Amino acid sequence: MSKTLDSLYRSQATIYKYILYFAAIGCIVFFFPRGGQFKYEFQKGKPWQYENLYAPFDFSIRKSAEELAAERQAIEQEQIPYYRYESDTAREVHQDYEAQFPNFFPQSEFSPAQWARLGRKGREMIDSVYSRGLLEEGAVPKSTEVYLVRNNEASRVPAHTLLHPGEMEGYLGRLVSQKREEPFAAAYRSLLLRVLKPNLVLDKGLMERELQNRLSGISLTRGSVDEGKLIIAKGEVVEAENLKVLESLKAEYESELWSVRNTYFIQAGYTVLVALVLMMLLLFLKKYRPEVYRNNVNVTFIFFNILVMVFLTTLVVKYDQAMVFVVPLCILPLILKTFFDARLGLFVHVLTVLILGFVVPNSFEYIFLQIVAGIVTILTVSELYKRANLFISVGQITLIYILGYFAFHVIHEGNLDNIVWVTFGYFLLNGMITLFAQPLIYIYEKMFGMVSDVSLLELSDTNSRLLKELSNKAPGTFNHSLQVANLAEAAANEIGANAMLVRVGALYHDIGKMNNPTFFTENQTTNINPHDDLDPQTSARVIIKHVLEGIEMARKNKLPDRIIDFIRTHHGTTLVYYFFKKAREADPEGIQEEEFRYPGPIPFSRETAILMMSDAVEAASKSLVNPTYPIIDEFVDRIVGGQMQAGQFLNADITFKDIETVKKVLKQRLTNIYHLRVEYPE
Repeated sequence: MSKTLDSLYRSQATIYKYILYFAAIGCIVFFFPRGGQFKYEFQKGKPWQYENLYAPFDFSIRKSAEELAAERQAIEQEQIPYYRYESDTAREVHQDYEAQFPNFFPQSEFSPAQWARLGRKGREMIDSVYSRGLLEEGAVPKSTEVYLVRNNEASRVPAHTLLHPGEMEGYLGRLVSQKREEPFAAAYRSLLLRVLKPNLVLDKGLMERELQNRLSGISLTRGSVDEGKLIIAKGEVVEAENLKVLESLKAEYESELWSVRNTYFIQAGYTVLVALVLMMLLLFLKKYRPEVYRNNVNVTFIFFNILVMVFLTTLVVKYDQAMVFVVPLCILPLILKTFFDARLGLFVHVLTVLILGFVVPNSFEYIFLQIVAGIVTILTVSELYKRANLFISVGQITLIYILGYFAFHVIHEGNLDNIVWVTFGYFLLNGMITLFAQPLIYIYEKMFGMVSDVSLLELSDTNSRLLKELSNKAPGTFNHSLQVANLAEAAANEIGANAMLVRVGALYHDIGKMNNPTFFTENQTTNINPHDDLDPQTSARVIIKHVLEGIEMARKNKLPDRIIDFIRTHHGTTLVYYFFKKAREADPEGIQEEEFRYPGPIPFSRETAILMMSDAVEAASKSLVNPTYPIIDEFVDRIVGGQMQAGQFLNADITFKDIETVKKVLKQRLTNIYHLRVEYPE
C-alpha cells in the first residue's frame, strides 16, 4: 500500500497533466455545436473539386438572408396603414361649435331666420368634414389606400379622400362657396379651425400585429431537391443557383434535426480530433520545451488560454457568425510569446485555429487569415513593455486582416460589388480589443504567479523600495549585484537566453545579505572583520543563511517565483570553501562537508546557470592583483571549471558551447573593467 502511495506521489505531476488533458478535451467538445459537419468545402466562384454530388435525401432549398430581407422590406413598404374612426369626436366638436358660434356670429346682428340659417350651414360643413374624415397632425399616409376601422370593421378607402390638417383652410373655403356664404368666409374659417379635431387616429398596435402576421407568413424555403438528383458535377463552377442548393444541404447536415440520430458519433469524432491536437501540443512541450512541460502551472496556463479562445469564438458564432473576426485571437500568441517564446506562441496559436476550424463558417478563409495574422503577431511584437510597439503591432495585424478579407472577397465575387463594409469595422474592433493584452498580462501574472518583461522592467528599477533598502544597508552588495547584472545580461544576450530575466535575478540574488551586511567582505569599510571572533562553522552558517533569508525576504515583498529561483540557486550546492578550508586546517578529521555546503538546489535553467557563473567570477575577481590577459583567462576557466566539475549545471539546459560563450563574455567584460591595454614596446 505504501509503495502504491509513494508511486502516486512521485507521479502526481503526470497524473495532473492527464486530468488537465481530458478535462480540456471535454470542455472544448462541449463548446462545439451539436450539429453535424458538412464534409465538403466549397466557395463561390471556385470549381467543385469532388466527385459528382447527388442529393442524399429530400431537402428544401433555403432562401438566403438577402432574399428574406428583401421580402420583409417589400412587405413593410406595401403595408397599408390602419386608422381608427373616433365616433365621439364629431359629437364633441358639435358641442364646441354651438358654444362658440355666438362669439363669431352675434345674434344681435342677424335676424332670427338668418342667424338660424348660418348656424345650420356651419353644422353642415362640420358634417361634411367628418364624412370624409380628418387625419391627425403627422399621420399623413404614404400609401394610395388606407384602412378605416369603424365598429371593429375595417374598410379600404382611397387615401386621397381623407382630409389632411394642412389642407383644411382650402377645403373650408370651398365649402363656404358651395353654401353661398362668401361674406362670412373669414368667420366660418376662424370658428371651424378652432373647434375641429381629428377623428382618424393611426392605430399603430393593429398595424404592428398585421405586419407581424404577414412577416411570419414568409416562407423560408423556395422549392425542394429530391433524393438522388444531381446537385453539382465535378469541375462545375460553384455559382449563384447551385451555391444556394449546396448551402441548403450543408445547413441540413449541420442542423440539430439531422444530427439527432448521429449525435454520439459526431461528438466522438470531435473528441478524437481535439484529442489529437492537444496531444500534439503536449508532445511538443515535452520534446522541445521540457522546462515548460515540467511546470504544471505553465501547462495549465497554456490550456486555459486555449479554452478561453474556443469559448469566446463559439459564443460569438452562436450569437452572430458575421462577428467571428471580432474575437481577438492574436492575443493568444502575443501573451504566450510574452511569457514563453515566439515558437511556442505560434505553435499553440496554429493548433487553436485548427480546433476553431470546426466551429466557424468559411473555415478555410478563417484559418488562413488567423494563421497569417498570428505569424505577423509573432514577427512584429517585440519589447512589449514599450507601449508604442503594441500599438504598431496591432495596426499591422488589423491591416493584414483587412487586406486578407479584401482579397478573399475579390476572389469569390470577381469584383467589389456586395462587399460587406461592416466587416472592416469588426477588424478595427478586433484591433482595439487586442490592445487589452497589456492589462490582461498583469491579470495573468497575479492569477498564475508568472512574470513578463513588463514586470521585469519594473523590478529592474534600482529606485524600487527593496533595491533602495539594499543600497542603503549593504552598499557593497548592491554594487556587486549591479556588476553581476551587467555581466549576466551580456552573457545571456550572447547565447540567446532571457537577458531581462537574468538581469533582474542578478539584482535581487543577494538581498538576504541585508540582515548581516558586515559579515560579507564587500560591505566591510574598516579592517574589523566579525568572522575573526567566530569559529569557521558559525561563520559558514551566517554566510549560508543569506540564501534562506533572501528567499524569505523576497516572498515577503511578493517577488515572482522566477526571481526567487535565482536567489535559491545562485550558489547551488557549492561549498563555502574559505571557511571549509580553515576548519579542515584546524581539525582535518572532524569536519563534515555538509556543514559548509549551500542547501541548493543547483541551477535548472540557462538563466540561473549564467547567474551562478557571473556571481562567482565577479566576487572572486576582487582578489585579483595586477590582472593581465592570461591571468583573467586562467581565472575564469578555473572558477567555471570548478562549478562544472562539482556538477552544478547538470539540471540546466545549457550546452558546453553555451558555457564556453559565457566564459568568453566574462573574460571580455573583466578585461574592460580592469582597463587592460596592450603593452607598447619601448
